[in-house]
Amino acid sequence: MVTRNTHAFASTRKSFKTASGKSGQFYSLPALAKKYPNVSRLPVSIRIVLESVLRHCDGQKVLPEHVEQLANWRPNAARTDEIPFTVARVVLQDFTGVPLLADLAAMRSTAQRLGKEPKKIEPLVPVDLVVDHSVMVDYYGKKNALDLNMKLEFLRNRERYEFMKWGMQAFDTFGVVPPGFGIVHQVNLEYLARGVHKGADGVYYPDTLVGTDSHTTMINGIGVVGWGVGGIEAEAAMLGQPVYFLTPDVVGFELTGRLREGCTATDLVLTVTERLRKEKVVGKFVEFFGEGTRTLSLPDRATIGNMAPEYGATMGFFPVDERTLEYFEGTGRTKGEIEAFEAYFRAQGLFGVSRRGDIDYSQVVTLDLGDVTPSLAGPKRPQDRIELGNVARQFESLFSKSMADNGFNRPADLLHTRVDVSRDNMPDADERAPAAKPTPAGASRELVEMVANKPTLESALAEADVIEPISARKYTLGNGDVLIAAITSCTNTSNPSVLLAAGLLAKKAVEAGLTVKPHIKTSLAPGSRIVTEYLTETGLLPYLEKLGFAVAGYGCTTCIGNAGDLAPEINEAITRNDLVCAAVLSGNRNFEARIHPNLKANFLASPPLVVAYAIAGNVMTDLMTQPVGQGKGGKDVFLGDIWPTSDEIHKLLKYAMKGKAFRANYAKVKTEPGKLWERIEGVEGDIYTWPASTYIAEPPFFNNFAIDNAAESLGNTETRAANDAAVRGARIMALFGDSITTDHISPAGSIKESSPAGQWLLHNGVQKADFNSYGARRGNHEVMMRGTFANVRIKNEMLPVLEDGSREEGGLTLLQLPGELQGSKQYIYDAAMKYCAAGVPTVVFAGEEYGTGSSRDWAAKGTQLLGIKAVVAKSFERIHRSNLVGMGVLPLQFKSGETWESLGLTGNELIDITPAADLAPMSDARMVITRADGSKHETTLTLRIDTPIEVDYFRNGGILPYVLRQLLG
Repeated sequence: MVTRNTHAFASTRKSFKTASGKSGQFYSLPALAKKYPNVSRLPVSIRIVLESVLRHCDGQKVLPEHVEQLANWRPNAARTDEIPFTVARVVLQDFTGVPLLADLAAMRSTAQRLGKEPKKIEPLVPVDLVVDHSVMVDYYGKKNALDLNMKLEFLRNRERYEFMKWGMQAFDTFGVVPPGFGIVHQVNLEYLARGVHKGADGVYYPDTLVGTDSHTTMINGIGVVGWGVGGIEAEAAMLGQPVYFLTPDVVGFELTGRLREGCTATDLVLTVTERLRKEKVVGKFVEFFGEGTRTLSLPDRATIGNMAPEYGATMGFFPVDERTLEYFEGTGRTKGEIEAFEAYFRAQGLFGVSRRGDIDYSQVVTLDLGDVTPSLAGPKRPQDRIELGNVARQFESLFSKSMADNGFNRPADLLHTRVDVSRDNMPDADERAPAAKPTPAGASRELVEMVANKPTLESALAEADVIEPISARKYTLGNGDVLIAAITSCTNTSNPSVLLAAGLLAKKAVEAGLTVKPHIKTSLAPGSRIVTEYLTETGLLPYLEKLGFAVAGYGCTTCIGNAGDLAPEINEAITRNDLVCAAVLSGNRNFEARIHPNLKANFLASPPLVVAYAIAGNVMTDLMTQPVGQGKGGKDVFLGDIWPTSDEIHKLLKYAMKGKAFRANYAKVKTEPGKLWERIEGVEGDIYTWPASTYIAEPPFFNNFAIDNAAESLGNTETRAANDAAVRGARIMALFGDSITTDHISPAGSIKESSPAGQWLLHNGVQKADFNSYGARRGNHEVMMRGTFANVRIKNEMLPVLEDGSREEGGLTLLQLPGELQGSKQYIYDAAMKYCAAGVPTVVFAGEEYGTGSSRDWAAKGTQLLGIKAVVAKSFERIHRSNLVGMGVLPLQFKSGETWESLGLTGNELIDITPAADLAPMSDARMVITRADGSKHETTLTLRIDTPIEVDYFRNGGILPYVLRQLLG
């Protein structure tokens, strides 16, 4: 923290007073505006970033020119200026936090080996890790589901939690919120965010942050500037590095009017997502303003902020106003904190929602809230909004459409097929799981069951001494059947209005005699324990429980792929008959294979609609015209009969915002963490004693590290001269289409026994029943690199076309090394190791939106460890592009109108890529393609190293060695 400015802007340090008469110091933007009048018309989000730049202007990392550049921001100027944004804190979730902690531990081990003081490696800003991604929905529909799921969580993750305990005592500024409190974003909103901070020098400054989850943007709802970054970038921020990014465009989103009766915040956010995707706001700030914005509650705003990654923006920002103060009071912040918060933002001229014309935006988008209608999104992308009355028709239409048209490529005459399901008719295991047979896209796949989860459950049950019999009831399954209905965390469970609406709908449904079929996996996974308190206090929880929506855990469950498995007979019926079954969830992600590998249709919906579709049982039920189900006496019950009114919801909202309850809950983070967490014991000391573990291993990113050697590359890849980023004689690892997400690239979900990761675990003495998931093993690079590009739905266009016209799915490629294996089909990992052994670099080609999805650092780390030197795509998602640079992998973009298809690539070509010698940001790079017949073709690409600091990162072999050299040099 800068405690004193001695440059030209020292005069901007001023005083302010709170309502109680207390005074504080701050760096005044109104004072800066006297020199730069443009400041008063800047977007609020830009002004908050400007305050950080101003306060940290030390003439070294942050220069006076940086202040001047940002103070002179223009709405439609060319974006060439790089902002060094120093954040106030960092938040982590455990899936990304564990590998980040492993990197920090490896830095300390490296420092010790070099004879340096290990304690030099210390977070310089507060870091909070919230354990929220490890709970799975194994048990559901029963009151003891939460207790049983948490017991299994601790059994599965003991080594990881021991590692976190070591981190808590080893680093002074590293804290952990134990499992069972909620998702990181809601804990951030309700507890971690303090509004403003006060430095040791008495200077107040606004809360700002980055987080290792793309949905960190939920915090934008309370006026906090922050967004998701990869773990690689977060480490740099923790260790005192500014977050560097190009000055952004800022899109003003004007909201007018009010939401209509029956419309929810979920309907609004799906509409906003659809609209902003069409406006192409990728990499931009979106800032909400206008009279309609004033009508939105803070939870509604947080819901919209959460979905920023889905509409592609860096942020979905809401300024601070009276609603923010109400939320702070309702969530238990102290009177002094709230007074300082309000006084600071008023003194900065940043309090209140602006009107049209007050601020200069790059563009303005307008939405009348009265135009919002009840909606879902899906079945494969969150931006594909469908009005409620069109869901059934849309599913029926997509059923027989091609994959290219977002369809399921199934014969139309099979739409209404139903099959009998019974455990009694299950085939033998060997017949049920032909693991060695590859299967074509659209046909039955090997995913009879999630082999990591169900056997792990059986193994853990034996240890935990809890047995849960599975019903052998007979029933039928058909296309469109809802098999997972989840009120899951993240987007919606920050919002009492939609959760209370779900409870009220459940109450009316139960009273009308409606039920949910027992084979549908129902779950309630609140983002905070406060949700359970107000659902209990309002008397609504028992009704949700009667429909199967018992609390299953407090954490990120179904939306992240932690839905747990379906019954084996259901998996068997789906795969044997190639059924297109559905999940309906209140989350924000519904990409293919994310929710469950056997469920192809996944719909995002508000919590009350999740309950309604669970009752209906099939997405081909038109809830606008057909009954939800038959109640008492066989009477038809329609959605309108059980849908709660706004008045009914409003009367109960007072139970959801009680400051005393919030304070009591979060006081337990440090004083009463629970017996399960207390039993976890970590090693002590400043240096981690790396165990012989398949969960935690010292990463290879600092092998052969030298403080004064900027030429070495990361990990176990070949040395590359710092001034030579050229890729020569490379082979093509994969040819991908559009929308390859980090879910496709990064290791996630279950670990198949036949996969390279599964085989490695077996070789290291791990039984199949104890594989756990990739997420749980993110602290071990040996597992993770073997799972990179291993998603069961990823499609490499290098593979030959099958008889049905499709291509095989899964992490496969064709080896292009000379010899008897040339042209053979291999797992991408196995081929990568053969290329590395032969000293042959590799490249990946892709279409648009490469790397969308969760901000998984392993999508970049795994790419680098596989020896892939460059990724050439039509366009990149912001975080993944940055992470590739941070790991020393070249991201390159096709010029307009060109694609790998238009270049005629088939996968057997040699590739040479030569960037400009100085690696100037966004400069041209030359690519030469040598075809199998010896002919050559040359084209020009754009180097997507976007900023000068990224050039430095790349020349140092990546951001991690760059930061380590700074700390130890």
